[in-house]
Amino acid sequence: MISIITPTFNSANFIAETIESIQNQTYEDWELLITDDCSTDNTVEIVKSFAVADPRIKLFCLEKNGGGGVARNNSIEHAQGRYIAFCDSDDRWLPDKLETQLVFMEKTGAAFTYASYLLCDEDGNDCGITVCRKKISYRKILMDNYIGCLTAMYDTEKVDKVYMPLIRKRQDWGLWIKIIKKCGKAYGIKKPLGIYRIRENSVSSNKLILIKYHAMLYKEMLHMPLFCGYFMYVFVNLPSYVFKQLRSKIVNM
Repeated sequence: MISIITPTFNSANFIAETIESIQNQTYEDWELLITDDCSTDNTVEIVKSFAVADPRIKLFCLEKNGGGGVARNNSIEHAQGRYIAFCDSDDRWLPDKLETQLVFMEKTGAAFTYASYLLCDEDGNDCGITVCRKKISYRKILMDNYIGCLTAMYDTEKVDKVYMPLIRKRQDWGLWIKIIKKCGKAYGIKKPLGIYRIRENSVSSNKLILIKYHAMLYKEMLHMPLFCGYFMYVFVNLPSYVFKQLRSKIVNM
């Protein structure tokens, strides 16, 4: 079984599409573990309506807002599947996502995989594609987050359950660092398997705010002083990010 980890916070506008894309998977042996992080809209009511009709969907509600990492960790803790996959509450999967990835992992013996993914705006309009790298080493993942969270999947039989670091942002990148440190490499599938929604007001769209979170992640994961985290951002992450953006523009020309 594959356990799918989905955090929610005021996701009423998108969560139904996310759940439906998971229900439409060609591979059907999965459980969807949704942890709501104290939403103030009707996200919980929407999820409950799906859970009543589909017993594979399980809803958990946090008592206080803790951020995406806390919500994801709560779902990971309750996961019963051998494989752990991630899909945020505003993203979608293509129908053969799980089947394609599972076949790839069984064939190659990879413990941790990811894939290319399509891009859309808040209204669902096509915005291009992010093409993944063939493989990522521990040294490479320290340079930048090359893995789209909506495509990541790891095998608990090979690396055990691994949880996100308890930092407010960039927890997914921190998790990939932890997993790759255990298994050595992550392997990519060039075929796009998901659709990432670009949100105008999201933290990931605000690059100035991200500088602080990048530095904090280096401090948390590598136990370095905060000023060294900023040094890492300027001389390691920023050049990698610029190259990644240029590569993306060429691909989407």
